[in-house]
Amino acid sequence: MTAQAEQEQLWDGAGFAGFLKGLAADDAPRLFAIAHEYGERRDGWIAAYGMAFYDRAEVFSVEGGFHTRAASPESALTTFARAADGDVELHLIWLDGPES
Repeated sequence: MTAQAEQEQLWDGAGFAGFLKGLAADDAPRLFAIAHEYGERRDGWIAAYGMAFYDRAEVFSVEGGFHTRAASPESALTTFARAADGDVELHLIWLDGPES
């Protein structure tokens, strides 16, 4: 069997769907949230959700009025910290995968 024939056999419907699923899983962004802590662990609120790509982070406020692109989730957290009220501590929360 030639290499071309072998390649053609790899890409039947199920094989190609599996290949695409693998690509999507390998390149999927990590999900995170930006949370506000009020007082010392008295109350909290999720201010935004984001996706961390290998070269940037896309962040969307939960109220829908603000979207930003940042170099990283940590720099997005800094952006939200500048806009937060005085007595608020912000937290970066990873929603998938190991903590980093």
